[in-house]
Amino acid sequence: MFVRFAAATLLASASLVSLSIAQETGSLEVGAARVDVSPTPEQLPALMTGIHDPLYARAIVVRSGGETAALIGVDAGSVSNELWQAVTDALETEHGISPDNVLISASHTHSAPRGDREGYAERIVQSVSDALADMQPAQMGFGTGVSHLNVNRNLIDPQTNRWWEGPNYDGVSDKTVAVVSFQTLEGEPIGVYYNYAMHAVLTGQLDMVSADYPGAASTYLEETMGDGTVAVFSSGAAGDQNPVFFNQTYELREIRIDEYASRGIDIANAMPPGGEGLVREDPKVKLLMDQQVQMSESFGQLLAEEVLHVTRNIKWWDEAPTISGAHMDATCPGRSRTDQGRAGFQGTYEDADDVSMRLGLLRLGDVYLGAVDGEVYNAIGQRFKNESPFKNTVMSTLTNGRANTGYIYSDAASGYLTFEVISSSLKPGCAESAIVNGLLDLVSQARN
Repeated sequence: MFVRFAAATLLASASLVSLSIAQETGSLEVGAARVDVSPTPEQLPALMTGIHDPLYARAIVVRSGGETAALIGVDAGSVSNELWQAVTDALETEHGISPDNVLISASHTHSAPRGDREGYAERIVQSVSDALADMQPAQMGFGTGVSHLNVNRNLIDPQTNRWWEGPNYDGVSDKTVAVVSFQTLEGEPIGVYYNYAMHAVLTGQLDMVSADYPGAASTYLEETMGDGTVAVFSSGAAGDQNPVFFNQTYELREIRIDEYASRGIDIANAMPPGGEGLVREDPKVKLLMDQQVQMSESFGQLLAEEVLHVTRNIKWWDEAPTISGAHMDATCPGRSRTDQGRAGFQGTYEDADDVSMRLGLLRLGDVYLGAVDGEVYNAIGQRFKNESPFKNTVMSTLTNGRANTGYIYSDAASGYLTFEVISSSLKPGCAESAIVNGLLDLVSQARN
């Protein structure tokens, strides 16, 4: 018993020495955790019938050279400015983490309650606190892969000859899966931060709480890698990117549209609201809803497998990355729409106040994570990556707040009569350059 106790004491002492040396030399330490942030039954929106699968806040905390950063992913439609402020204030006060070094990314699932419910911010902070309690010497690596799960969703309807939502196989679409992987010095996984540009809308007509494909992907990764590994998803520039297979949603929309039409209400050129217009006991509706769940699981598993493939092929690992972060606001002229209609017709507008976008940049060694707090068109994300002086550049959207812009469309798409463009609060000709140039400025600051 004495020998066993002595061995355990020596092991604990060695761990403390290892951590102390890591802190003194600037070597990397990493911790990861996840916390359930699902709504209580009382917090469910009236039009949602229950919880299909749980929502999580996931955090990977990294420390190197005296700087600490937090990569946080939340199964949510968006992160409000108030929530971002509350979480970053708490992290700075409780843990000394600068807001510049925090990325809080919404998965943009369309099956989560909107609004900041009671206890929500505290549970997100808890995920970081738990990760900090589990810090250990580590190394990080970066790699990219390819997935053809997404597709541009802006096209001309062949029947109406008007802009509409559907799979545009020839449209702009970035297939890149970017992965930042963290593992122990012995090569055991701690967590992965992965990025892909595709709307989380596969369970959008389910009328139940769901983390959609990002939740399915993260769960699959965590189960596969095991031992408390955490997989944090961030959305790439997915403002005009849908899942390539989306039939169930299209059909359920049509059923809702027909049901409303039977009551004399025309929603053919609008987004059918959830929770109404569907008889869930109808065999056709039940089949389509069951298939929605199957598609979400399938897409999640396929994306996760590509993340695993990328991680297995990372050749170079950094044990002491430089950490630095910054953020800034970019401002563009605003407009207010004076008519209605989802797509296909020119909108009418009047001048409005300027609108702002929060931009962020977090450097982790040779990896540069750019952040925008809105839904960004894919071409803007590709331009940022192409113009960055560093190969390992990523754009994370719906991160660190919620811009009051609506969709952030590219210059080339400014004349498209898509629902994203005509509903946007941005006047044409500003946002793309404001985002790209602003992020490139932040990259320049971070490299020095």
